[in-house]
Amino acid sequence: MIVVTGAAGFIGSCMVQKLNSLGNNQLILVDDFSKEIKRKNWENKLYCDKIDRADFFQWANQNVDKIDFIVHLGARTDTTEFDYSVFEELNLFYSQQMWTFAAKKRIPLLYASSAATYGNGNYGYHDKQELIQKLQPLNPYGKSKNEFDKWVLKQTLIPPFWAGFKFFNVYGPNEYHKGRMASVVFHSFHQIQDTGKMKLFRSHLPDIQDGEQMRDFIYVKDVVTVLTWFMQYRKQSGIYNLGTGFARPFLALTNSVFKSMNLNPDIEFIDIPEDIRDKYQYFTQADMKKMRQIGYKKSFSSLEKGIADYVKNYLIPNKEY
Repeated sequence: MIVVTGAAGFIGSCMVQKLNSLGNNQLILVDDFSKEIKRKNWENKLYCDKIDRADFFQWANQNVDKIDFIVHLGARTDTTEFDYSVFEELNLFYSQQMWTFAAKKRIPLLYASSAATYGNGNYGYHDKQELIQKLQPLNPYGKSKNEFDKWVLKQTLIPPFWAGFKFFNVYGPNEYHKGRMASVVFHSFHQIQDTGKMKLFRSHLPDIQDGEQMRDFIYVKDVVTVLTWFMQYRKQSGIYNLGTGFARPFLALTNSVFKSMNLNPDIEFIDIPEDIRDKYQYFTQADMKKMRQIGYKKSFSSLEKGIADYVKNYLIPNKEY
């Protein structure tokens, strides 16, 4: 069986759907299932059992022979929360416990890191493991993810195969519950639907035009395709970037949402809130050479194609993946 943590969340529930679509129903879903808002993300999936994350290790120690693979995607992801202890429990301590269990029981493991580990990009966006010790994330979320990556690289007791993934700006279905932390695509759609226009942060740097702040936006369907490929591959353990390798401006994203809604663009620029202004990233772009070099050949959805699928097939009809 395959264990998927964060299975009621955004990427985790999409991973479950991807595995279902490949004919794999032998799944154990792990999350805090008490949150009713996330119910739609898991109630129609096919699986063997769902287990509260607080009870997982008790269950796992009793059923270790049944576990073939662990995909650990559960995390606290609020980049505007500045109390580090909030992230430490789940993103660091729980993840360390998951790693140790997988290593001792010889179970392969995939886990979620984040591009937030790169901070302001002073060291670039290269997934060279020797750079990880130098990175300076801008918020406690990024710090918690980087502390786990650093801890992983010091371990001598390791799973038979493992890979961590620095997710860049993931968007797509099943993120409706994330509130302020949902993607710009999600917020653009709802803001346009409600008001007919979209507000974007203006630039506070003289050499960058309003709306030209850039991110590496990756469609969640591409993310889970990569994860399932690594589940089969199982050769080069390590930490990998997971973006498209191409940064795109927020303006292009917003225009694509308007187009997918068959509307003419109407965009207003507003100041970045002062509490996050000095921690705001103006550019991220995944260096994808490492993953390409080990043999991942599939292309990633263009921003326009991904947004069109998300808006037309999920947001407008209000459907989950």
